[in-house]
Amino acid sequence: MRWILLLVLPVSALAAGATRQDLAKILASKPDEARGEQLFEACAACHGADGAGTTPGSVPRIAGQHYRVLVRQLVDFRRGRRWDMQMEDVATSHEVIPELQDVADVAWYVSRMNRDGTRGIRDGAHVDRGAAIYAADCRSCHGAAGEGDDRREIPRLAGQHAGYLARQIYDAVDGRRPQLAQSHRKRFAALGFEEVLGLTDYLSRLGWQADATPAR
Repeated sequence: MRWILLLVLPVSALAAGATRQDLAKILASKPDEARGEQLFEACAACHGADGAGTTPGSVPRIAGQHYRVLVRQLVDFRRGRRWDMQMEDVATSHEVIPELQDVADVAWYVSRMNRDGTRGIRDGAHVDRGAAIYAADCRSCHGAAGEGDDRREIPRLAGQHAGYLARQIYDAVDGRRPQLAQSHRKRFAALGFEEVLGLTDYLSRLGWQADATPAR
């Protein structure tokens, strides 16, 4: 009888259950930062040795992102709950991060990386409008400075490349990021093009005073 019930359960429910189990195991483990640094060598090919990604936003800045956020994203890629062919390959690779302990190790290392570095910003034309949108719709969860919250798995948005943030907004609206779409789709769908430009430009500038590279 038990196997019959399992067969009729929605695939999404099974995936959600497996995701919760993986998260619990990872968060109960003790991360090995030295091992994480070794594992990150494979990640650096795309994300850069400093974890800064690329300023146009094709690859996100991950350095200094919250530990639980990084763990969640890696597990979602492993379980098919977030879609990106390259990251899905990496997250499920038996050579890069084969074990759940490896997820803990590399996520811990990345979370402790320096957050300084070049960032992809826009031209500032709509940044004031973006600041107003953030204050009204995003600040209550993501924090006054876009700092996020590790315990609640709310990502740090401050200093992320504007181009990457814009792509995530449109991916959520179009259903290409299912989890983000569930929580943010209506809010994102209401934004006009210039509002998206302003919001992402504002976020990319938060908490950072170093040299900036306009997003292309």
